[in-house]
Amino acid sequence: MKKFPTLCLAIIYSGSMLFAQTAEKTIKVIVENPWNTAKTDEPVVIDIHSLNTGFTVKSAVVKEGNNEIPSQLDDLNFDLRADELAFVTNLPAQSKKVFTLTLSSAKTNKTYPARVFAEMLFRTAKSNEYAHGTAVYAPGDSYTYTILQHHGIAFESELVAYRIYFNEKQTTDLYGKFNKGLEIEESMFYPTDEQLQKGFGDDVILVRGSCGAGTLRGWDGSQATDIQPVAFRGQRLIASGPVRTIADAEVKGWEYQGKELNMINRYTLYAGHRDAQIDVLFDQPLDKETFCTGVQNIGYSATMYSDHEGLVASWGTDWPVGDTIKYKKETVGLATYIPKKYIRKEAKDKENFLYTVSAPQEKSFRYYTMFTSRKETFGFPDSKTWFSYAQEWKKSLEQPCKITIEK
Repeated sequence: MKKFPTLCLAIIYSGSMLFAQTAEKTIKVIVENPWNTAKTDEPVVIDIHSLNTGFTVKSAVVKEGNNEIPSQLDDLNFDLRADELAFVTNLPAQSKKVFTLTLSSAKTNKTYPARVFAEMLFRTAKSNEYAHGTAVYAPGDSYTYTILQHHGIAFESELVAYRIYFNEKQTTDLYGKFNKGLEIEESMFYPTDEQLQKGFGDDVILVRGSCGAGTLRGWDGSQATDIQPVAFRGQRLIASGPVRTIADAEVKGWEYQGKELNMINRYTLYAGHRDAQIDVLFDQPLDKETFCTGVQNIGYSATMYSDHEGLVASWGTDWPVGDTIKYKKETVGLATYIPKKYIRKEAKDKENFLYTVSAPQEKSFRYYTMFTSRKETFGFPDSKTWFSYAQEWKKSLEQPCKITIEK
């Protein structure tokens, strides 16, 4: 069914004010799961520009039958116009669902229950007072680590929380939870003793100089390297829910392997997910530049798993912070999956289990990372179950749902 935008000027004249009728467009979206396994909280993302609405989309309603489901519109480039619509759905094995999307030129105050959360907090001159922000940039030689609370953007689903260090490491640091729920707005990644007694989670990994979980690093032929020197370094908070969070770690003028690269590492975390989608974006096609990513060798003695075709995982125990009196050791499982076409070879150094990657003549590539903490009441008891789950996770990513739009 196609409903064209109504632009007839049912004009009401009052003084010098003109009011035009709201424009709407309704489309049908068919989502099919061809796989023999059910999918839970499967992301569905629609490119708004491909719909050719003829108007600026300012709100949307997604329905499955007569039931409205949570969705969000995201502006990816800060031009104040929606670029994508996103929602999640559950799909039985070998099934399909039909959704109706109604796009409108009118704004709405409608809200949905949040299943994810993200924040960027600037430190202020007053202790324990912070200013909310959406972007920060600084010269590449600036000391930026302490500018932001939790040292960078933090984002979470009900299952896990991440933060991205705002410095040359750009590492993902990890916050594990005992129970499912959103905690970061209240704990700000640093729970108080009272919050810990209530069952809040906490930092579960000491990343040192590693790639943590899935951080993209440079590669010098024998080990991972930091993202430096750069002309400018920045972070941007693009979306904070209720369906997904989107956070950018950006560098401009990265002097790397004889080139100057402008690069964005974009992290997307969906409701119901412990895995983050990582899109690496460049403003020019790559040549032969080689990078690396993978998982940390936790405590330098982690158990490692690799399928030698893009999946690498680890399981290990270490102190999560330098304070070994107040805190106890944490056991953590990590996993990273890179599509095979980007892989050049397996590698490792003192800190990491890695794959080296490249994408000649391409301006972007995508891969995924995830983690679990042994403290989870809903998680994994040992390395065997974690590595088994990682293999199923890879299979699921390689069997994406088919999305068909009927305008």
